Amino acid sequence: MSIESPQPTADSGAAATGQLALQAVYLKDCSFEAPQGPRISGQWNPQIGLDLNTAVNQVEGDLHEVVLTVTVSAKATGDQTVFLVEVKQAGAFLMQNLSEPDFRRAAGVLCPGVLFPYARAMVSHLVTQGGFPQLLLPPVNFEALFAAGNATPASTATN
Repeated sequence: MSIESPQPTADSGAAATGQLALQAVYLKDCSFEAPQGPRISGQWNPQIGLDLNTAVNQVEGDLHEVVLTVTVSAKATGDQTVFLVEVKQAGAFLMQNLSEPDFRRAAGVLCPGVLFPYARAMVSHLVTQGGFPQLLLPPVNFEALFAAGNATPASTATN
């Protein structure tokens, strides 16, 4: 994925335009826990909890690593944990000539939007491999989460 505009020539005198380019997508970490195994008594109707968090780390120069952490918990009746999945899906993004607001929006909206389908597929795979019925996470509106996070200045994570 590359979102870029033509670069101005040296004699145009115009400021450089911003560029966001995906360099790599990779699984940084994942875990799956099922304390009781896939033994399910009665009807399968757990309470599913979904938590999202985004972190940005500068790798070198304009290259940044964005890590989307997706945590899914399933609890049965009586608040017993059926399974817990955590996936840290990462991407290396080249972010050049972005203003601070554009950088924040890229890191909080565009990059997680690119990474989420990979994380969703990994969560589904881990749950299925754990012996449970397929779990398909719903789409996430990162734009709305970003706007809500900016409404509260103390917020540092996209939840």
